[in-house]
Amino acid sequence: MNTSPSAPARRTRQLLKHLGHTMAGREAPWRSAFLSHVQQMDPAAFTLSTLHPLDGGQFVPRARTVIFRGMWASLPDNARNPAPLNPAAYTSDLPTITTDARMEKVAELAGSRHEPSAPSEAQSIVGGPVEAVFWVQKADSQWRFRGRAYVIGPDIESEAAAPVRAALRPWMRGVDQGRKEAWSWSRELTASFGNLSPAMRGSFRNPLPGTPLTQRPEPGLGLGQEVQDVNDELARKSFRVLVIVPEEVDQLDLSDPKRGRRWSHKVEASGAEISWKTTELWP
Repeated sequence: MNTSPSAPARRTRQLLKHLGHTMAGREAPWRSAFLSHVQQMDPAAFTLSTLHPLDGGQFVPRARTVIFRGMWASLPDNARNPAPLNPAAYTSDLPTITTDARMEKVAELAGSRHEPSAPSEAQSIVGGPVEAVFWVQKADSQWRFRGRAYVIGPDIESEAAAPVRAALRPWMRGVDQGRKEAWSWSRELTASFGNLSPAMRGSFRNPLPGTPLTQRPEPGLGLGQEVQDVNDELARKSFRVLVIVPEEVDQLDLSDPKRGRRWSHKVEASGAEISWKTTELWP
């Protein structure tokens, strides 16, 4: 499989080199429709594909079903979330999921990068290429996101995680200038953990995924646990937020059987801002 950087990936990296901390004031043209469709899904499940590295520099595709957890920096409201929340200082067009650091997808993101690898001890990483596909049955619509994924872990405030923060910050639109100073990356990570149910939080205390049942779990690990404490050390050790930075969004609307419609939304430069170019296509 050819793993040379795609044109959209190269274009986005070039954008980030000169963007600094600037982001277009307008939301992405696809955002409102996408979120309205996702709200019709129960659960909001989609397919996430990564590249799995093999010996000899070869890669094979891997796909799994995951749950959409909202857009980065703008968590969905949840009255049962016991974690302290960030002020509503930012929003973004960056879909997120939560994942276990011990799952293969995290290693695949690190291993499919086209830049020098992050230190092996890094918990937050600049990841590799991904594709995410949503089928919204109630709307007869499909959404396909192509881009790169970034992993946010407990070290997100550290110097080692500076490349991750620098890559994501240009995509975060400020909605309240006065609250930006009070906004914290680590608080957002903890709030994302708190937004999960106690049983889902407990899944991060599961035995090492993919190991034989004959292998005894480490102390404290086991199936069926519930975690109430959002700072539970053992669960938080494995908890990660995965943020997708889309470079291209393909939107397909089949709600009218006599006239399907399709749009391609691509990231492009516009001065010192990130902007989108939308082209309607034959479906």
